[in-house]
Amino acid sequence: MKLDRTDRRILQAMQRNSRISNLELAEVVGLSPTPCSRRVKRLEESGIIRAHVTLLDQSRLGLKLTAYISISMDRHTPDRFEAFEAEVAEYPEVMECSVVTGQSADYLLKAVVPDMEYYEKFLLGKLTRIEGVSGVHSSFELRRVVQRTELPFDHITDQTNL
Repeated sequence: MKLDRTDRRILQAMQRNSRISNLELAEVVGLSPTPCSRRVKRLEESGIIRAHVTLLDQSRLGLKLTAYISISMDRHTPDRFEAFEAEVAEYPEVMECSVVTGQSADYLLKAVVPDMEYYEKFLLGKLTRIEGVSGVHSSFELRRVVQRTELPFDHITDQTNL
């Protein structure tokens, strides 16, 4: 799929505000409402737009602690990794989970919890009990310097195939 300049402008506007009305969006990108709506639908159907979300303030909800957790596995087998991934996908505290390279860990998790006491229960009661987990290293966020939800578009040109 090729994205033209109008598609990119739609995506950028929707990243800033997913609640923007079609009428407002059409005005921002310079289209009439019907073609704008068709383009948004096409972007959704292609999977480029995966979801429309509401971002919440975690601190105001009492979720004061963000942990970055490196997980090492005892064996590097597909079944071991699949079981681990299925288990952590069920934990609402886990905001992100990635297989990583270049470290002594196999996974990097981002977890959000209320406090250190809760984290200890999460770590000892859930993470370390997953079969195959052989090592855990935790780092805690002191202060968030940059947080973005908008993806960059500088690399996409009218000739880029996605």
